[in-house]
Amino acid sequence: MAASLKLMHRCRGTINLMLGRNLMRGTLSSLSQAVGCKFLHTTPETLGIPAIKIIMPALSPTMEEGNIVKWLKKEGEMVNVGDALCEIETDKAVVTMESSDDGILAKIMKEEGSKNVRLGALIGLLVEEGQDWKQVDIPSVISDAPSKSVTSAASTASSPTLSATLPLVHKTEDHPGKLQSVSGFRLSPAARNILETHGLDASHYTPSGPRGIFTKEDALKLLEQKQKQKPIEAKPVVSSLPPHQAGMPLSAPSTSVPSASRLPVPPVSVPGRPSSMSPFTEVPASNIRRVIAKKLTESKNTVPHAYASADCDLGAILNLRQELAKDDVKVSINDFIIKATAVTLKQMPDVNVTWNGEGPQLLQSIDISIVMATDQGFITPIIKDAATKGIQEIAASAEALAKKARDGKLLPEEYQGGSLSISDLGMFGINSFIGLVMPPQACILTVGRARAELSVVEDEDGNEKLQQHQLITITLSSDGRVIDDELASKFLDTLKANLENPVRLALC
Repeated sequence: MAASLKLMHRCRGTINLMLGRNLMRGTLSSLSQAVGCKFLHTTPETLGIPAIKIIMPALSPTMEEGNIVKWLKKEGEMVNVGDALCEIETDKAVVTMESSDDGILAKIMKEEGSKNVRLGALIGLLVEEGQDWKQVDIPSVISDAPSKSVTSAASTASSPTLSATLPLVHKTEDHPGKLQSVSGFRLSPAARNILETHGLDASHYTPSGPRGIFTKEDALKLLEQKQKQKPIEAKPVVSSLPPHQAGMPLSAPSTSVPSASRLPVPPVSVPGRPSSMSPFTEVPASNIRRVIAKKLTESKNTVPHAYASADCDLGAILNLRQELAKDDVKVSINDFIIKATAVTLKQMPDVNVTWNGEGPQLLQSIDISIVMATDQGFITPIIKDAATKGIQEIAASAEALAKKARDGKLLPEEYQGGSLSISDLGMFGINSFIGLVMPPQACILTVGRARAELSVVEDEDGNEKLQQHQLITITLSSDGRVIDDELASKFLDTLKANLENPVRLALC
């Protein structure tokens, strides 16, 4: 019996130790502060309420990261499935993210204005309805092992050279993407590099990053303040020769040669301001600009382009526009080009094709992508089933899509896909130009301005005379892997006939 009681007493002591219930709480508390550990507790107040994670979703096929433009819900507000949570700038447009869970928005992890948030990153936390959202369990950001931090901090303090240069930076092992600590707050890797390089003291600086993170911008501001307070002085060269070579003749020290004990420091550029050592200003690239650059590079490197051009007489279309205007029907020349291109694709289905990396794929629907310029870059909203729509319906669809593109409100399904793209620069006075095929599409049609030209024609009696024509130049860029030169030439010839005889458009 005594042995059993003794065994139970030992087990209870072990359990109390595991749960942090040791009578010597002061000693355990000091130990936890020394090694950076936290003991487990079983009470809900200390564990926190479990959260439903909100992560950055993929809102377009090419999206790799996004920017948080605006939160549409505040912390503490009730959220239902399908409610608009926030607006996210993708690589194509600003898209509203909807909630996939019910609950209360307990914590916003990525504030408005957060840039380059990677897919899968935690941007917010929900708790179930009825729970105290203020007690939500917030995941820890730093995952470094405590023993490594303590060991590294101790080794840093014992080094007189590093301590004299960087008195407040506790150097740890390099882990890309992880935050280091400095003077009581967290330090991003880029900021830590700037502080170490320039020997900056950040102890009296207030971090501006989310959750008290000392960011790269903070380090650059600190560097700028130091440069304003004390100009950089040239230091004489310090000899690093060993003692037995001290008697050898040495050349005169030159202030233009960097010191042997200190490597030259590359210039640090400040966003929005030209560096004193670099005659340029860094312009931050938006997600849309980065994707455009990637797609254009892919187009030039992977698509074997072929080009063909033709001049089309717009006389019949201009006359038809005047007749429609009498009935208060307003359509543009570009609307006729969209309709004629869609009808031509219907007549020649072999051109309504894309390349999927392995071979051609024939498309079932005819969707025309219209290249439109915005402040962030160009985007290609799509007019669905353009061959079945009338000219007036195409004009209304193009106008509505243009407005949504300028406002950044296009939905992913409104700009993804497409059979063929059309780019018109005629309003800028461009006679003709060449476009780049946007994979997986196989064609892009470019349109120049309408221009008046004189040509010799014969009348009914066979007499020659000069006649003025309104011409435009259309150029087809095609993917030679799926559309050869003969097929491209036939397509242009058929499109020219449809444009010069718009009555044919009503027959399809």
